[in-house]
Formats: sequence, C-alpha cells, structure tokens
Amino acid sequence: MTPPDKIPTDGGQSLGANPFASLSAAGLPQAPAGRGAPGKPGSPTPITPPPAKNRGRVDIKRTTAGRGGKTVTLVTGFVGIGLPEKESLAKKMRNACGCGGTVKDGDIEIQGDQREKIAQILSAAGFRPVFAGG
Repeated sequence: MTPPDKIPTDGGQSLGANPFASLSAAGLPQAPAGRGAPGKPGSPTPITPPPAKNRGRVDIKRTTAGRGGKTVTLVTGFVGIGLPEKESLAKKMRNACGCGGTVKDGDIEIQGDQREKIAQILSAAGFRPVFAGG
C-alpha cells in the first residue's frame, strides 16, 4: 500500500479531456501522398544534395616577398565570406599540408609551396582556384 501523500504512477486514472478532440480538419489542405516512414512503401524518395555552388574565384600565388627568402603560398580574392570561415579553411589547409599558416589582411598564408593541396581543398569547399603569378 502506498502512503496517502504519494501520487500513484501506475497510469490508473485518465488525464482528463483530450485537448485535440474538438479540432476538425475542415478547411485544411490534404497532406501530400507518399509521406511515410523511410524505407516503407509510399515513403518519399531520398533527397539528393544540391550540386556544389560556385563560391567564386580565388587566386593561389607562391611568393617570397618580404619574408626573408621563405616561400609561402598566398590565397587571395575571397568574396562574401567572413573571417571565421577563412580561419576554418586555413586550419584545414594547415592540417592537410602539415605546416604552419595564418589569416592576414583577409588572405590566407600557408608556409611552403603547397599550391596543389590547397587547390584541392578549395575545390572541395566550392571555390574555383586559379594559379596566379609565378
């Protein structure tokens, strides 16, 4: 037996009236056919991801100017992306190339001549990399 100050949790009594019982579907549009659980007959076809959008041209340059003869790969020409996304791209490039790099003045600088690897990363991110300069 339960003490009188405890509320029974066995589900013996009803919660009362159903708040949705008085609603009707009159005047509402019909649900589209084919809506069901995935993998069941009548379920919608799987949604294919949209093709990668062209996020614009970016230039990839190899330069040594002002760096004491050290070669860096410079990625310039980003349009419409903010600093956090540039830093994210720079981190992916540093990890893939196994070298250092930074975001400086809106451009990404990666140490060494890493143009091919950087072009692959930028293509995967939806950019159109172009090798510029020497």
